Amino acid sequence: MTMLFPIDEYNARVKRVREQMAARNLDVLIIDQSEFLAYLTGFLISENMYRACLLPRDGEPVMILRAVDLGPFSDSSWLQRSVAFTDWEDPIKVLADTVRSLGCATGRVGLDEDSYCMPLSRFKHLSAQLPDAKFVDFSGVMALLRARKSAREIAVLRRAAGIGDLGIDAALKAAGEGRSARDAAAAVYQVFMQEGADAARAGIITAGVGNAFLHGGLTNQPLAKGDVLHMELLPYIDGYSARLMRSAVIGEIDPRRSQLARRLIEIQNRQFEAMKPGTAAADIDALARDTMLAEGLRPDYPNITGYSLGCYPAHTPRTSDFSRVFLPNVDWTLEEGMVFHMYVSADGIALSETVLVTEAGHECLTRAPRQVFRV
Repeated sequence: MTMLFPIDEYNARVKRVREQMAARNLDVLIIDQSEFLAYLTGFLISENMYRACLLPRDGEPVMILRAVDLGPFSDSSWLQRSVAFTDWEDPIKVLADTVRSLGCATGRVGLDEDSYCMPLSRFKHLSAQLPDAKFVDFSGVMALLRARKSAREIAVLRRAAGIGDLGIDAALKAAGEGRSARDAAAAVYQVFMQEGADAARAGIITAGVGNAFLHGGLTNQPLAKGDVLHMELLPYIDGYSARLMRSAVIGEIDPRRSQLARRLIEIQNRQFEAMKPGTAAADIDALARDTMLAEGLRPDYPNITGYSLGCYPAHTPRTSDFSRVFLPNVDWTLEEGMVFHMYVSADGIALSETVLVTEAGHECLTRAPRQVFRV
């Protein structure tokens, strides 16, 4: 067995989930989103066909999955019970039959109404299979429980952050006038594979001028003097992702851009120093957003200034965890053990770090030099 964490890590998670189930008087909980399945079972799986874990109020959890996935499931999960279906069977019927076998067909069945794995048509089908069940919304609960990372999770994120640092160094060595963003990306992928990262996307590596290219696509276009190479790296280890952004100017860096980079770093450092348990997320956001708008560094600021990090497998429909974000209108506070991707950008220059909230303040898990590079 190649479980990522010892079984006591998962037992603690199950205990916390069951406490929330008890508060809602649930008999069984359906867990089907990939990141939540990984959190509870240790099994990373996409949704080529529907699959789910049933967590009863008492007794062992049951995984429902394709028969062809039994091998990797048995190798990576601590669960002992599973129900496997053939590819021509109806997985929702198998799910309903398993709920019935657990004695919960007339009970209170919890599910996440925000789940991307439970669209309306599928829920209608499930409801028809369990007409006497009372479905209870469990939305947002799993995300809340995952917000604070354990020491073991932080250790994995720390490893991922170190790989990201190496990726930045490799990208810079592969970049330069006449080279391309794809050349830099190839160097990053090689480092990621050599250092033990998941075989997922390396991140967003683009080039251009202004702000519009930051979420652009990878191209073979030769880099020219004055271009900015944007590197947003997403190293994953067993689904746990650290992230960082750096920028590199092709050729000489003009004084205006150098001054802008220094100011962005100063603003972000103020954010980091304020990141302590109990601090309001909206206040952290304001330290970057309000300052940059007041100084005219950006004409507007429509995006968030940070978001949660943790286990978010790359094959999910969502590539980022927005269960906790930094915006002016949010109402939540930082807690020890939370980990975030914090970023600032202006005029095509972007910098970011993976930041851990500690008992006393913060720690940047990513350690690449905080500067705008020249290549």
